[in-house]
Amino acid sequence: MLISWFTPSHFVILGLQIAFAIAHSGGAALRPWAEKQIGPRLYRIFFALVSLPLAVILIIYFFNHRYDGLQLWQVQGVPGVQIIVWVLSAISFLFLYPATFNLLEIAAIQKPQVYLFETGIIRISRHPQMVGQIIWCIAHTLWIGTTFTLITSIGLVLHHLFGVWHGDHRLSNRYGEAFELVKQRTSIIPFQAIIDGRQSLKWEEFLRPAYLGVAIFVGLLWWSHPLLLVATSKISW
Repeated sequence: MLISWFTPSHFVILGLQIAFAIAHSGGAALRPWAEKQIGPRLYRIFFALVSLPLAVILIIYFFNHRYDGLQLWQVQGVPGVQIIVWVLSAISFLFLYPATFNLLEIAAIQKPQVYLFETGIIRISRHPQMVGQIIWCIAHTLWIGTTFTLITSIGLVLHHLFGVWHGDHRLSNRYGEAFELVKQRTSIIPFQAIIDGRQSLKWEEFLRPAYLGVAIFVGLLWWSHPLLLVATSKISW
């Protein structure tokens, strides 16, 4: 017999995450072969057509079921917690969008390419999206405090930890010794390479329009967050 608070939505969110992980990581693994068959632009379009709808479905389902399950803690009324959650969320987006992407390539307007970056936020962590996802999960799990959100966060973190290995493996296959040298000068754990003296921060590398874009996005998200919750609640998933 299912425990009353252990709702089916716990399994659904895990299923959606597994489907997204297979599509996203599987699509990334197929990139070298697919680009040879259909070209980088068409590959990017197909990759987006598969990944983005799954991501949107996952986000909407999370919004609508975030309070499902057992309430493990409740700190929303504690002074200072809300600002901590927003600050952590803002920081998470700086890592989730590491400002090394060319938006024209993402949209396949320019020919998408694979780069071997070692500047900007990559100096802090070689896998900034993993760091950003962990920070986001900590912030939102702290704020919501339900088993559903905890399970969602665990699934997201596990996917991004797999992405660390998978991303390094793909770059190693593509760049060989050049990537091994980058690995020696960077770290997965934030700031570890800087503390070890293998890397140094260059703040001028962060003075890029992309980071201004992230700041504007966080501001818009702050303003539109209640509207997003209302909009998604009208979808009966």
